[in-house]
Parts: sequence; C-alpha cells; structure tokens
Amino acid sequence: MPTRTLVKHALDATAPADAILLQGWVRTRRDAKAFSFIEVNDGSCLKGIQVIANATLPNYAAEIARAHTGAAIEVRGQLVPSQGQGQKWEVIAESFTIIGEADATYPLQKKGHTLEFLREIAHLRPRSNLFGAVFRVRSRLAYAVHQFFQERNFFYVHTPIITASDAEGAGDMFRVTTLDLAHPPMTEDGQVDATKDFFGKKTFLTVSGQLEGEIFAHALSNIYTFGPTFRAENSNTSRHAAEFWMIEPEVAFCDLEGDMTLAEEFVKYLIRDARTHCAADLEFFAKFVDKDLLARLDFVLEKPFVRCSYTEAVEILAQSGKTWEHPVAWGANLQAEHERYLTEEHFKCPVTVYNYPRAIKAFYMRQTDGCAPERQTVAAMDLLVPGIGEIIGGSQREERLDQLRAGMALHHLDEKAYWWYLDLRRYGTVPHAGFGLGFERMLMFVTGVANIRDVIPFARTPGTADF
Repeated sequence: MPTRTLVKHALDATAPADAILLQGWVRTRRDAKAFSFIEVNDGSCLKGIQVIANATLPNYAAEIARAHTGAAIEVRGQLVPSQGQGQKWEVIAESFTIIGEADATYPLQKKGHTLEFLREIAHLRPRSNLFGAVFRVRSRLAYAVHQFFQERNFFYVHTPIITASDAEGAGDMFRVTTLDLAHPPMTEDGQVDATKDFFGKKTFLTVSGQLEGEIFAHALSNIYTFGPTFRAENSNTSRHAAEFWMIEPEVAFCDLEGDMTLAEEFVKYLIRDARTHCAADLEFFAKFVDKDLLARLDFVLEKPFVRCSYTEAVEILAQSGKTWEHPVAWGANLQAEHERYLTEEHFKCPVTVYNYPRAIKAFYMRQTDGCAPERQTVAAMDLLVPGIGEIIGGSQREERLDQLRAGMALHHLDEKAYWWYLDLRRYGTVPHAGFGLGFERMLMFVTGVANIRDVIPFARTPGTADF
C-alpha cells in the first residue's frame, strides 16, 4: 500500500508511478460523458494536480456526484504523463473516496473574493490560493529567521509574555488580571489594590522581549527572541495590529555600527531565502497582488544600504521642495511619507537612518557623545525599504549606569521598577546593541500584501478578536 504523496512531490516527480495515494481538497470538477477531471490541492504548494476518474470506477456515480468544491477526498491510482497543456503529470484514479463532504454553501467557490470577505471566514481562507501562498511564505520565513541566527552562533531565548515592565516606556499595554472587575479590592485611598492580584502587582502582556533579552546577552553574548508581542493602541491602519510577532536580537560587545550591519544582512538574508524557496508563491503575488514585487525584492538584494544620519535626512527632506502632510523639523519623528521619499526618490535604494533625537527615543538608547545640548542624539537606527518605509528599529543600548539613570529620569520612569535592569550596568556591563523586526511587516514587504490583517492567521485589531 503506498504512503501518502504530497501534491508538490507528485508535481515534481521525475518518473511515472504505478501506485500513488493523494489526499486533499477538491478545487474544481469538470464532468464529461465517460470520465471526470478533478483538481486536487492539499496546501503543500500553489498548484493542484489533475485527477482523472473514469466512469468505470465501481463507485463513480455515487462518489463523483459528491465531489463538490471544498470536499476532502482520497485518491489511489497511477501517476502518468499528462495529456493536457500546462502540466507535467496527472493521476488516473483506481479508487476515489469522499472523506469529508462540502455542499453548495461552501464559501470558497471558484470566483473572486474580496479580502474583507475572506477575513470574515479566517477559518477557511487558508484554502484559497492567496492565503495558502501567504502562510507558506510565513512558515518558510520563520524557519529562515532561526537559520540566520543559528548560523551566526546566536542562542534562541524565550522571553516572558506576561511582564511588569514596559520596554517602550510609553504605556499602551494590555492589562493581565484575575481580579473580579465588577468588585475589585480597593485600597484606603480608593484605588484598585494590585497587591491582591495574581502576581501581587500590575502585570501586562509584553510589548517587547528586549529588556529580558539584554539579561541573556550579558551571559550568552549573542541571543535572539522570536515571539508574540502586544500593543493596546487603538489604531486601525493597514500596518498596525494589537498582536504581532517580533524578532529581537541582542548582541554583547557590539556598537551601533555592528547593529546596523547585522540588521542589513538579516533583511537581505530573508529576502534571498524567500526568492529561493518560495519562488512559485512569489510569482503568484507578482501576478495578482503587486506587479512590481519581484523587481523591488531584487532591488533590495542587489543594492547596498545607504547610511544617513537623522540630521542629514531632515535636511534632505526640508530641501526636497515637496509639501508634506507631516511637517519636517529637527526633533520630530520621521513619518512613512518621509521614509518612502528617502528610499524611493532621493537615494533610490534601502536606507539606514541613525542618530535620532534623544527626546523622541526610548530611555535605554545610548546617548551619543559630543552633541550640543539642544541637539542631543542617541545611537538609534531605523532600517527603511522601498514600498514600506521602516522595517527594523534598533539601537546601541546605554551601558553606562549614570547615563541610563538620566535617561530614565528624562522619561519619568521609576528606578525601583527597573532595579534588575540597572544591575546589569553594575555587574560586568558591556557595550551592547540590538534591534526589533516586526515579522508581519517583513511578510508584507516580501509578499506585496498591503494589509497586516492578511499576513497573520487570525488578526487581532480594535474591536476584532474572532476565531
């Protein structure tokens, strides 16, 4: 009895097979007088394989009539050279069995569907061509993330999902509690008594594993995290989600220069891996989603990243002659329109912008030396790519205790809550750096899919937590 063959392996076969077992879902069925053509797909690749079921099969009348689009089937037969155009192999069925029926109410009939509609049926959309391709690429890129760091002697660290600290110092976190919200315990001054909560203090879903990652970088030298993170921002843009995945390396004995080099190598590595291992899916995206996709990916692969200081970037934007929706001024954050102008129009290549104003960056970023007080900067960097803008943000971390404490004071943070973080600067502190890459942002860039809701299996956005 043959073992199951995946459709992708059947399509890649180098020789016919006398016995093959396929299991998958019906994409289409076309009936003739003496036989039926059934396209079967099992998710292993974009294409389906054609099965020919002859009317001489003992159960032909009963089973083929039930082989509607979406039905799960099992086929045993022979893999033979195809007589039709555009396909190398087809299967002549010797037995044909319906495993799971799907009737005419199956939502994914062979017609066009809007992305909005498909989000409403997120439990079925992975069976569509588009989302099958998206999630195959997602799987491959996740594998490539681990490959990249493991090849460079990084250790994978699992940082906590529940935390009492805010890595960004900016709020917008989801509270984790077991208190009875209808009747919470109260303190004498009328506040909710967090000491009665499960952990004895206020806790939240993490916005970043960076601070905990720094602990392990001070022991294992090179580490990375790759896991879910959460932001309670009431944002309904195509680039923001309340739950997303982050990749965050931390490197001991590393400065901003080394951090930028690692980030640039990482982006190129992921793109190159997708071009190599997801060629058919990327060609599908280039045909149906973004016709400029492959050219843009190859552009980033072939072009070296330009490095440009924030101050230089502001001068370029101010002298561009363009009218900006968000005014350009030293001390203000760069917006997507500014980032895309730098990559797509001015430099015409990927850009790494570094040394940002201290006031707009996080407390842990290293203060750069020799700056005028009114133009104090930190060793931060953002990696920008055409079509998206920022895809990576990172910095050299402040390893000097006094300067770190000053940064915490500037951002009004309580040192007692970060006692352990300060200890890292007391006991064997070293220069170190790291960055964060939003995995979904990278997937949007690699696939050309414009909405973050369509590159994560089940989107979590304001007002939406279905499935």
